[in-house]
Amino acid sequence: MTIAAVVLAAGAGIRFGGDTHKLRAPFQGRTVVQHALGAALEAEFDEVYIVTGAVELRDLIPDGVVLVENHSWELGQATSLRAGVFVAENDGHDAVVIGLGDQPLVGVESWRAVAEAEGDLVTAVYRGRRSPPVKLGSAVWPLLPTSGDAGARILMQMRPGQVTEVSCGGEPVDFDTVQDLEAWS
Repeated sequence: MTIAAVVLAAGAGIRFGGDTHKLRAPFQGRTVVQHALGAALEAEFDEVYIVTGAVELRDLIPDGVVLVENHSWELGQATSLRAGVFVAENDGHDAVVIGLGDQPLVGVESWRAVAEAEGDLVTAVYRGRRSPPVKLGSAVWPLLPTSGDAGARILMQMRPGQVTEVSCGGEPVDFDTVQDLEAWS
């Protein structure tokens, strides 16, 4: 069984309000998105993808990461999820672990723990709260939404009995605003 990591990084980030896009914002010596990509790479998946759209990130993508462009990013996160799953499926992977490009404090341990857990629908849980990364086996890919801002969360609501929760350390905060970034700097 092969598992790919998919980092979703296609949104406009309009709530951020800074001088740059939130994914390009500097944080602890790298950009926000480089932290997310670094954790996914360190977890040693069979392949790592980044789904982009609203902002150019090519110059921030390290070797070993495959760029997937989502030309329909304006239609919501579900389109980015679908784009990443589509490429992973075509490349022959059996499962994907989905993470967010604006969660720089989700560490390699969370990526690995979710990837290693049994099941087609696995989510990290931080202090009792579900948050990415989320593992999706190929059996659930046809059930993914095609538009909107909810992806795996919809599947977990539809199939609560199939969800495997994995307790993880770290901090799953999304850096949606400049204040979020400053609070953790």
